Amino acid sequence: MSQPTMRAVTVGEGLAVLIAQPGPLEDSPVFERGAAGAEANVAAVLSQLGVQTAWISRLGDDGFGRYLMRQLAERGVDTTAVTIDPARPTAVYVKERGEGSDRPTDLAAGASRMLYYRTDSAGSALSPADLVTAAPVLDHAALIHSTGITTALSPSATALTGALLDLPRAGRLISFDLNYRPALWARRTDLPAAGPGSAADILARQIRGSDVAFLGADEAEAVFGVGDAEALRELFPQPRHLVVKNDKHSVTGYFGAKQLEVPALELEVTERIGAGDAFAGGYLAALLQGRPHEQLLRFGHLCAAAALTGTGDIAELPPLPVLESLATVTREEWARLHYGPHPSVPENVAS
Repeated sequence: MSQPTMRAVTVGEGLAVLIAQPGPLEDSPVFERGAAGAEANVAAVLSQLGVQTAWISRLGDDGFGRYLMRQLAERGVDTTAVTIDPARPTAVYVKERGEGSDRPTDLAAGASRMLYYRTDSAGSALSPADLVTAAPVLDHAALIHSTGITTALSPSATALTGALLDLPRAGRLISFDLNYRPALWARRTDLPAAGPGSAADILARQIRGSDVAFLGADEAEAVFGVGDAEALRELFPQPRHLVVKNDKHSVTGYFGAKQLEVPALELEVTERIGAGDAFAGGYLAALLQGRPHEQLLRFGHLCAAAALTGTGDIAELPPLPVLESLATVTREEWARLHYGPHPSVPENVAS
């Protein structure tokens, strides 16, 4: 029996997250557990939107790894291409949350800080060899997505994301989210600071070799010295889809020679973690479903809004019919939408 079509595959690191109680980290008596990882987040959004999705990763043979596998599987993501590494642990990060007290080590109310424990993790050992073992799902993929976080992890992970660009296309799309993390790249003592082989050079090659690329204007400014959407399109004319997240208020999408700017929705932010991944997942799902260009950007905004108004790294989305209805309103109606306490978006579905 032939394997069913796998429409999307995401490739990258997964982490368990331990979420502290608000206040100084040293005073948190308990931690809430969650699942995280940019490509895992995107996979979960794609699956919620009805796209058959697989995740390629490496996890430790430990409880955190088993937890991540279960979380993704429960959201409908195929995890058969995840390798269990008996020698390395699953990566973990701790999320510190502010209470706004006068204690010297407290953060502002609503602020958060991430502390990562991923050195020599199973995810850092990702390499092109993982694409060989994952061939059954890759062979059926219409789209493959990765991010700059994974390519920064190690030399072998850089080789992995580079190898994705060399896979036969045959109508398949390659998607890449810049997701620049300077602290990760600072640990890469094997790379020059500038020029060929530098972080900027590696990331530029990934963008230019992709069919779909997502860039935050602020992170693009930090990496390439360019943050303006039009200037970024001139710098990166190769991706047919180039999406520039200007700031929290709008996104500029290029589809070939077409340019379109779509404002973000009004909402009350609960937490910003995972919003970029949710945007990418919404955009890519709409792309695979053949929706018009403006709806690709709107689906991205709607999924990002679910992340911003919810808790946890993985966005919990409203039902697809609700998103479809909101994505097709007039531009005047879109400009008036408030995500959350809105008749079409009950408060409980985005929390």
